[in-house]
Amino acid sequence: MPTTLTLLLTTLAALAGALHVRAEYRGSRRQVYLLKPLTVVFIIAIAATIPGPPSAHYRAAILAGLLCSIAGDVFLMLPGDRFLPGVASFLLAHLAYLVAFTTGFPFGTAPLLLLPFAAFGAVILVLLWPKLGVMRVPVTIYLVVIVAMAWQAASRAATLSSHGALHAAIGATLFVISDAALALNRFYRPFRAAQAVILPSYYAAQLLIAWSVGG
Repeated sequence: MPTTLTLLLTTLAALAGALHVRAEYRGSRRQVYLLKPLTVVFIIAIAATIPGPPSAHYRAAILAGLLCSIAGDVFLMLPGDRFLPGVASFLLAHLAYLVAFTTGFPFGTAPLLLLPFAAFGAVILVLLWPKLGVMRVPVTIYLVVIVAMAWQAASRAATLSSHGALHAAIGATLFVISDAALALNRFYRPFRAAQAVILPSYYAAQLLIAWSVGG
């Protein structure tokens, strides 16, 4: 059962995230600079304090992923084009999550579960490829890693059947959706609803991954 502190931090993260989406559409950059990292700070606090059975190694890997994520958030929201450092930061985040999801659980135990993630990733890459230019290699590497991370989370959930593993699997899948929307908006075709898709799915992904520490 979640503690009162966990529920409070979750509420604060949801509120800050909602206000961030609002600030994006209102063009309030000061609020964006405050609310975007603040939302993830609340999520980090959840992962750090939520009681649960997973090992200290699992919790440490999740916290490392969240810390890399907040660095990526800062790079992506600042003026100027800092997309590549942002991609690098989130790549490290997904590698950290992959480490967490392989803690006490072997990699690649459910090969059939790879198919939907790989197919989705392939479609996104085909759409983006003509417009990626010099970003082709970084984006391809990133795509491979996030697909592997989501596949491992799904494999773990299918085998362990625990609430924590299910939270992680849903969170990882939402991360794939959020990043796909971000990439399509940046490289393929911008759309007005982008932030309304990217940010809620991103924050929900991080919240669920943080909650997975609670088992």
